[in-house]
Amino acid sequence: MTEPRAQLIPKEPAHSPLVLIIDDEEPIRRFLRVALEHQGYRTKEAGTANEGLLLARTQRPDLVLLDLGLPDSDGLLVTRQLRADSKVPIVVLSAREQEQDKVNALDAGADDYLTKPFGLAELSARIRVALRHANTRAGVANAYELTAGDRTLRVDLEARSVTITQAGQSTDIRLTPTEFQLLALLVKHAGKVLTHQMILREVWGPTHTHDVQYLRVYAGQLRRKIEADPAQPRFLLTEPAVGYRLTASE
Repeated sequence: MTEPRAQLIPKEPAHSPLVLIIDDEEPIRRFLRVALEHQGYRTKEAGTANEGLLLARTQRPDLVLLDLGLPDSDGLLVTRQLRADSKVPIVVLSAREQEQDKVNALDAGADDYLTKPFGLAELSARIRVALRHANTRAGVANAYELTAGDRTLRVDLEARSVTITQAGQSTDIRLTPTEFQLLALLVKHAGKVLTHQMILREVWGPTHTHDVQYLRVYAGQLRRKIEADPAQPRFLLTEPAVGYRLTASE
């Protein structure tokens, strides 16, 4: 088997990733700074939207942790401004827990969304996934690999092939055109939450953005083909009431 041109588990970067923390609550910034620096990350902090946007442009962080409730601007606007000229991963940390708040943030360009209060272990895992995805996206990727336990999923977009390797044995997975289109969209955004509406618009078109049950049927079909146990998926994960994420289990 030829080596893939891009993988979702790249080599570690030569420098410690720089994380920009934009949050108006100083105790939270301090907690995040200490926790992240203990894990080997470098950090910069901002307490306002304007300060955060300035640091994002001058310091060029590898990832942004963004609170939505900033004193001088709404975090959704900050997300759009960051996304207008940068592909930096954005992980939203917010006390807003309504489904529509999450959907709005993801549609604005955020890569992930965690509701406060959150666990440090989960935040760390989300950061690692977002950084891996960004490293892959920096190159020209036609083939992707995700590994969970002893099971590896390989998707070659150019050859339109899908392979599962387990215990040294490789099996070609046959997908319908729509199933492959769905998987291709998810793998190109691996590690990022895609909303139901975003997936339906990209795969089925703008007239189908409310056909969530239709999407659930196809997600179920895809799980039956790529997961060892579709009832306990490790690749295709559900974000309840929001959408789906394709990732490898930590």
